[in-house]
Amino acid sequence: QDKEKLEIRKLNDPPSAETVRDMIKYARNVIEEFRRAKHYKYILCSCFTRGRLFIWFLDFFFVPPSELLEICELSLDKMGAVFEDSNVYMLHMMYQAMGVCLYVQDWEGALRYGQKIIRPYSKHYPSYSLNVASMWLKLGRLYMALENRAAGVKALKR
Repeated sequence: QDKEKLEIRKLNDPPSAETVRDMIKYARNVIEEFRRAKHYKYILCSCFTRGRLFIWFLDFFFVPPSELLEICELSLDKMGAVFEDSNVYMLHMMYQAMGVCLYVQDWEGALRYGQKIIRPYSKHYPSYSLNVASMWLKLGRLYMALENRAAGVKALKR
C-alpha cells in the first residue's frame, strides 16, 4: 500500500531513482515551507517601563492567500512531472490548495481540487474514514453552494 501512496508517473522513460529521491525531498521541503508560510509569525517583545514589564507581539510576516495558492500550484506542476495525482505529496498540496480556495471563497476552485482528491482518498483510506467522509461532506456543500443540487445530494449521501 505504501507504493500506491508514493505512485510515480508512468512515462515512456521512467524517472531515475535519484530523480524520485530528489522530488520526495523537494516535496517534503515545500510542504514544510507552506506550513510556515500560512501562519503568522510573531516576535515577542518586552521592555521595562517605570518598573513594569510590558510584553507584546509584533506581526512581521504574512503571506497572502494568492501567494499560498501559487506555492501550491507551482509545486503541483513540478511534482506532477514525476508523481501521479494519487501520490500522497500531490494529494497534500491539492488539499492545501483546496483549503486556500475555500478561505478566499473560490468555490469553483475548491471544487476542482476536491474532485481531484476524492478518488485517491477513497483508494488510500477505508470508505468510512474521517478523511474520506469529510471530503465528501466538503464536496457536497460545494455542489450545493454552486446550485448543483443533484451532485450535492449524491455526495452528501456517500
